[in-house]
Amino acid sequence: MDAGGPAGTGGPAGTGGPAGAGGPAGAGENSLVWLRRVRDRIDREYARPLTVAELARGVHMSAGHLSREFRRAYGESPYSYLMTRRIERAMALLRRGDLSVTEVCFAVGCGSLGTFSTRFRELVGISPSAYQRLGPGAVAGLPPCVIRQVTRPVRNQEAPPVSLH
Repeated sequence: MDAGGPAGTGGPAGTGGPAGAGGPAGAGENSLVWLRRVRDRIDREYARPLTVAELARGVHMSAGHLSREFRRAYGESPYSYLMTRRIERAMALLRRGDLSVTEVCFAVGCGSLGTFSTRFRELVGISPSAYQRLGPGAVAGLPPCVIRQVTRPVRNQEAPPVSLH
């Protein structure tokens, strides 16, 4: 029994996906709903080994289409957004100081210490170990809203080098 949707979907015409499960909306503002779902999933599950293909399957899109639409909506690829989230969390864990850089790397979902360290340096401007040496005192006394702003990694560009002296 076909509900009038695209062949084989069983969903209503124009929804682009299975009934109830949701799929990519045809265009415009509805597609932002699916992109927000992907972004929200990344925010929630950043520590899991997520791939763009897995994220795309969750909203019934191809990986290429998800990447293009995500970049158009948010200015960066889903992978870049995921890595930024991971680095933000890593920064908080490193400031605490009770975990090694390697433990932090794996705690935030990175499978490679080299990739983690490279991306951390690109976004923050210093290595994870140098950032950890700054300790919690680097933001002591600042209100939480200011801490979030000043510790947010730079996106879509390399961070300027930071002098530790």
